[in-house]
Amino acid sequence: MHSVRRAWTASGRFLWDFLGGDTPEVPITTAAVVLIAYTLHRHQVAAVVALPAIGIAGLSISVLRARRSTSRPY
Repeated sequence: MHSVRRAWTASGRFLWDFLGGDTPEVPITTAAVVLIAYTLHRHQVAAVVALPAIGIAGLSISVLRARRSTSRPY
């Protein structure tokens, strides 16, 4: 039983490192878009407005975070 738990833990860590890597905002935003799309699947107008807005917000957060972490060359 202990080896199964270790395997699950190692797999989870690998997936998080592989998917999240340096920018955990991307898989989190993707999961949020999928969950909200599933929730709003009957309300097409709300989904057309909400889903791109969430995607743009996630991308903006990722870009701002990356800009802050880089040093200026001069």
